[in-house]
Amino acid sequence: MKRLHLFLLVLMVVAAIVLVIVFNSKGPTAEKVSLMLDWTPNANHTGIYVAYDKGWFAEEGIDLEIIAPAGVTVETVVGSGKAEFGISFQEYVTSARIEGVPIVSIAAIIQHNTSGFISLKDRGITKAADFAGHSYGGFGLQIEKAIISAMITRDGGSPESVKYVNVSEGDLLSMLGRDIDFAWIYYGVEGIEAARRSLEVDYVEMSDYFDAVPDYYTPVIISSEKLIAENPQMVERFMAAVARGYEYTIENPAESAEILLKHAPELSPESVKASQDWLSPRYAEDAPQWGYQQAEVWKDFGDWMYNNGLIAGEFDYQKAYTNRFIPEK
Repeated sequence: MKRLHLFLLVLMVVAAIVLVIVFNSKGPTAEKVSLMLDWTPNANHTGIYVAYDKGWFAEEGIDLEIIAPAGVTVETVVGSGKAEFGISFQEYVTSARIEGVPIVSIAAIIQHNTSGFISLKDRGITKAADFAGHSYGGFGLQIEKAIISAMITRDGGSPESVKYVNVSEGDLLSMLGRDIDFAWIYYGVEGIEAARRSLEVDYVEMSDYFDAVPDYYTPVIISSEKLIAENPQMVERFMAAVARGYEYTIENPAESAEILLKHAPELSPESVKASQDWLSPRYAEDAPQWGYQQAEVWKDFGDWMYNNGLIAGEFDYQKAYTNRFIPEK
């Protein structure tokens, strides 16, 4: 009888150990998290899709949903807690914080501003002064006028003669020469696409005018002050997966382009592959690692916005961003 009791006791212990092993192997329940994009999927977002496709969010206990913007700003959605993370831009973060929206930039997707102004060659727009007398197609934002005016003024031109056309929807490249003369684009996306379409264009780079308009981060990944305060561990796990995705994309642009195409098959394979080749070395250019943000970039551009009447109050740049969640390379 004692042997039977001992045998049963051993069986119970073994069963308990097996249950513990099985339970632990399943890991904790994944935390549902949403990320809102700024626009349709493109090469700026590749690192996110790489991390998603390779299961790195799942490894961090995150069940990620990537959502598209729909009639409401990313900053408002993230600031209100309706999405945990989003893709935004330094200028939008700055304006939103002045208006009391509690969002924080937690990573710079690209280290330098890679945008600029594109036009068909027959318009003869080879420098900012040439914007004068031409029509610009954009979103009707004050910051567009301020930046264009600053660039033209730096060249000694007259910004008053630019005609502003609101074309917030549609294919900007198709509108060139028909509805508008020039437009503001990301070279790594629309610039590459213009080459694929064999368009003969001129391109005025923002980087040539950083003495008139300071360099700034565009795009960035944002979260909310509330989430950072209440669940920093989740933000850290999210960023561990994202950083891993972008580091992988830096080293493997061709494979990463294929992954983006897998999740956004509507995109042109030729454009995506060329965009990724162009962008991959620029994600962490001049930075100690991907995602890093410099204080002076936030301060200088915030000062520029204030001095140009784009924000109504003093901007506390130190609260607008953090490098806290960027994992060591």
